[in-house]
Amino acid sequence: MEAIREGATGAAVEDIQERLCSTGYQVDDAERSEKHFGRSTATAVARFRLDHGLSLGDEVDAPTWSALVDECYELGDRTLYLRLPNFHGNDVRQLQERLNVLGFSCGPVDGTYGVHTEAAVKLFQESIGALADGMAFQDTFDAVERLRHVWGGKPANGPHPQGSMGFARAASVLEDAGIAIAAEDPISRNVAGRIWNLAHATVEGCSLELVNLGMETSSGARVLIVLSAEPLPDNVAAGVGNIMLDDIDTLPRRMRSAIQSSEAEPRTVRVELPVGTAAFTVSDAQTFAVLLLDAICAAFDRLEL
Repeated sequence: MEAIREGATGAAVEDIQERLCSTGYQVDDAERSEKHFGRSTATAVARFRLDHGLSLGDEVDAPTWSALVDECYELGDRTLYLRLPNFHGNDVRQLQERLNVLGFSCGPVDGTYGVHTEAAVKLFQESIGALADGMAFQDTFDAVERLRHVWGGKPANGPHPQGSMGFARAASVLEDAGIAIAAEDPISRNVAGRIWNLAHATVEGCSLELVNLGMETSSGARVLIVLSAEPLPDNVAAGVGNIMLDDIDTLPRRMRSAIQSSEAEPRTVRVELPVGTAAFTVSDAQTFAVLLLDAICAAFDRLEL
């Protein structure tokens, strides 16, 4: 494109001025009303170029125009997916920031929809029981938006270590949260039983239930956590999210997001245990139980359903 510079007028200048103002740069009202590329517009362009790592200057050339367009995208303006060249822009950055806070790490927030962002989108989609294809369009954006109370105002750059719960906070969760645990197979039943034992040994008035799949939970159970040593099947119930027991630092936040996104009654989340092909030992079962109980307590602390 031919560079647009000081002295130019018309619709292209008006578009540039609107984009600059929408991203926080100041342009004189008189220049905007006349659609005139004057000194204040040139100053705003120069600042924009400096802020975005472009070469110094005060004209709108092709790289500057591309960066301006990128900065004006809001989450939901377009479908995002992995392609070459990668999608890049403010909407991608917003998605990365929110997923990072929710526990689905995109890596550094760089505004580029690359392989790490696609992987985070797939994990998030799986956690809410949606088709995990890595294509972020309106249903994915809506699910992220419904969790605004979780990510709003939080720092976006991970990792966000959760740490262990204090006894008083853990006791409050185990007494009042209304949690039931079930299992799909012998290995996960072993782990579920150990979680129940640990929870009831920790808190005298523990309300955590151990139930069989298909069995009704008590009227006080608001959330069902289903453990499995098997990969996610194709026929998993609608509205049931799936998360992996892998990144311990983000596990409580991923569990929290999955629970709050669940459409099942009671709210249900499936936790996939990383059993692998090696022999599964008593020590493994106890380790999984301790990690999961701590994550459950952290996820349910002050959780509003």
